[in-house]
Amino acid sequence: MTDPSERYVLDDQVGFLLRLAYQRHMALFMERMTGGLTPTQFSTLYRLREASEPLSQNALGRLVGMDAATTKGVVSRLLARDLIRVEKDGEDRRRYTLFITDTGCRLLDAVLPDVKHSSEATLAPLASSERDQLLQLLKRLI
Repeated sequence: MTDPSERYVLDDQVGFLLRLAYQRHMALFMERMTGGLTPTQFSTLYRLREASEPLSQNALGRLVGMDAATTKGVVSRLLARDLIRVEKDGEDRRRYTLFITDTGCRLLDAVLPDVKHSSEATLAPLASSERDQLLQLLKRLI
């Protein structure tokens, strides 16, 4: 019988490698981030600004890939910093919609160069064609 440790090599597992790559990216992101935003907060602001219509908290969470509890925490922190605002929906008074504020837009514009740099630094070990291929493969996985 084959030893189970010979059949499974942790260093060859996609989840393990993705986590290590993510940790490296997070370190590069936080090293450059001057606006005090986490990657999730940045993504939330970015999605709000690019939205063509008002977003509910639930819809925003889906766009950023967050569960309800995480979304609530992120929204609370962004509200406290006046980076987003919440309003009752004009059509459904039970629903609330979220908007990025002018302060949020200015911060987003200010940190975009740092965010771009952290992405470039994460991909720096790869050739240009490998970068494109990696991004396309990751998009296929999600």
